[in-house]
Amino acid sequence: MKLCKFPKKSKEQIYKTFTDKQNKLQTKKFAHIPFNKRIIFAPHCMRNMAVCTAVEKDSYYTCAECGRCKINNIAKLARELNYQALYVVKGGRVIEKIIRDEKPEAIVGIACFFEGYQAFKILKDENIAVQFVSLTKDGCATTDTDLIEVEKVLKYTAYTESNS
Repeated sequence: MKLCKFPKKSKEQIYKTFTDKQNKLQTKKFAHIPFNKRIIFAPHCMRNMAVCTAVEKDSYYTCAECGRCKINNIAKLARELNYQALYVVKGGRVIEKIIRDEKPEAIVGIACFFEGYQAFKILKDENIAVQFVSLTKDGCATTDTDLIEVEKVLKYTAYTESNS
């Protein structure tokens, strides 16, 4: 007798399924957090490194809003909405330090599925609402994301959530 075999999921599929589930579980809580208590983490690999004018700090960059990459659009919207901060991070380790220092109530993370998966795992015992937006093109340089999706998540409020 032949048994049915289910196709194995790739690690990428596992990370995507997990992050999608976590987003859904945390949407309502996230929607109730005021913008000024939210932090955004974007990966430095989204910068146009050839022309970027961002100011480098220890482990992250501050966007100079030069208009040469999509982080500019995210930074402008974050400022307009009065977000607590936007960090263009070099790696995941710095995120834990920033969270300890800034004490946000909510986080929007833009990253590859693996990094999103890791962030949800790290923050599972914290009282911080997290929403993850995946990169549409990943790798370690010239990555990309869907700005419409980022904007939707950044603007998410209890009003938006109740009308979904």
